[in-house]
Amino acid sequence: MGAERDTVTFVCTGNTCRSPMAEALLRAALTKWGDGLGHLKVASCGLAAEEGVPASANTQRVMSKIGLDLSAHRSRGVSREAMNRSLVVFAMTARHVEHLRELFGSLPDRVIVLRDVLPEGASRNIPDPFGGELREYEECRDSMVEAVPALIEFLRKHFAR
Repeated sequence: MGAERDTVTFVCTGNTCRSPMAEALLRAALTKWGDGLGHLKVASCGLAAEEGVPASANTQRVMSKIGLDLSAHRSRGVSREAMNRSLVVFAMTARHVEHLRELFGSLPDRVIVLRDVLPEGASRNIPDPFGGELREYEECRDSMVEAVPALIEFLRKHFAR
């Protein structure tokens, strides 16, 4: 059937702000708390991404403030291959999930909004900070940081070995 599904994939629009932040945050969290999850790979891509664009300056700035270096990140577009490798896909908004379904029809069993791992009542969509003030990038990052413990628990529940 093809490659083993072994990747946690984050999807946003351009793959220069939100999904690279999420990718870096999960990588760091797996290094710290990823017992039983060492087999997972982490990737990100964008629904309207231009290939090879660095993470935005403000994205790099707000991530370096918490010790994560995104200087090597280059944007990638979403692809059938990426979906075929994905155990789970975390999108930034419900619209991204809809767009993935429109593009590919068949998707991995788990394609959800990143903040869907949080308890009821938490806001779901992660707003796009692209072109905004540094504060908007910080709020975007923090909305993902808030979800990281629940994200690790979700991955442990479904994919731990």
